[in-house]
Amino acid sequence: MSPLLTVTGDTLVAVDFGPRTRSEGRRPPGPYRRLFAHRGARAFTIGNLIARLPMGMFSVSAVVMIAGSRGSYALAGAVTATGLAATALVAPWTARLVDRYGQARVAVPATLFAALGSLALLLCVRYDAPTWTLFAAYAATASTPNTGGMSRARWAHLLKGDAESLHTANSFEQAADELCFMLGPVLAAFLCGTFFPEAGTLVGVVLLVTGVLAFAAQRSTEPPPRGCTADANDTNVKSPLRAPGMPSLLTVCLAMGAVFGSTEVVTLAFADAQGHRTAAGAVLALQAAGSCAAGLWFGRLRLSGPPEYRYPWCIAAMTTLLTLPLLAASLTGSLLLLSAALLIAGMATAPTMITNMSLVQQRTPDGRLNEGMTLAVTALLGGIACGSAVGGWMVEHLSPTAGYGVPVTAAAAALVIALAAMP
Repeated sequence: MSPLLTVTGDTLVAVDFGPRTRSEGRRPPGPYRRLFAHRGARAFTIGNLIARLPMGMFSVSAVVMIAGSRGSYALAGAVTATGLAATALVAPWTARLVDRYGQARVAVPATLFAALGSLALLLCVRYDAPTWTLFAAYAATASTPNTGGMSRARWAHLLKGDAESLHTANSFEQAADELCFMLGPVLAAFLCGTFFPEAGTLVGVVLLVTGVLAFAAQRSTEPPPRGCTADANDTNVKSPLRAPGMPSLLTVCLAMGAVFGSTEVVTLAFADAQGHRTAAGAVLALQAAGSCAAGLWFGRLRLSGPPEYRYPWCIAAMTTLLTLPLLAASLTGSLLLLSAALLIAGMATAPTMITNMSLVQQRTPDGRLNEGMTLAVTALLGGIACGSAVGGWMVEHLSPTAGYGVPVTAAAAALVIALAAMP
């Protein structure tokens, strides 16, 4: 670089700033770029995303498959609710094994067993088996490992002591959840509507097994297992359920899960009543798209103050925005306006769930992180099961429009619980 010539009085002064380096003038890497600069991060993330995509496919595929075959959304909602309730019971036990023996050693056989349950459900529907077999087959999928929780546990292991990067990682993981739940219903509805009703479940099984095998193969980023004798040697390690603040936090997760479960079933029924069953996945995807965009934006923020005080505000925003789908369905009956309302309503979901997972990580004892996060997901699944059942009942006995009152009520209950639990 040439020196800068300046004149001071009668004197000519040359100021040399030195040679300009190649990187000079470039913008510093953003938080997400810095996040994936960690060795092995991209590899385990790709496998995990493949494994996570079917999570947005299975319930929609099951509802479409069962409702189309048996002609009852109430039965479809009850079957999916049974499977989610079974997952709520089995998932913490599976997560405890993952913490104790390692992710790869437990996740692979658990996934294969769950895949057999999904294939059994497909065959039961295909060959018109007795109704009770649908419940039994879907309950067998409860061994599906919490792939999102395992990914978050890897980030926590890689980013120890870096709270800002961990916030970015949690935000990315929530955005990834929303992306999978955005693409999953669209893919499931397309496959079931274009090919045959069982196509969504079949493709979901292939993706789940492939993704978990790819994720488990990345051993360099896997958190070290606690060991089978850890609980006996360390009597001071509390169960996450007994950690201070966790019961109220899990209760909020239960109520929020009811928001998601009821919204899904009611939206599927609303689109079907409008004669647009194949568009139902795209409508649900818009809600996830709003949440995904909000999550990525939230991850770029440098937040101050404890998350305990942000949590009620996030839930309050979620409750307020959820009134938009209810108004759109009841006042206009337009699927297009409902889609726009769901897009806006979804924008409060990711910030709420990111704050939720931050609180779970803070309150979970050392060595039990995967179990603690799985308990939160389990509470969400339990709420989704209840929301699916209540939403299906509302659709069957009242109307899809009335069903949109269920997520608003559940979100309001979550807000009351969060406010009551504030210090």
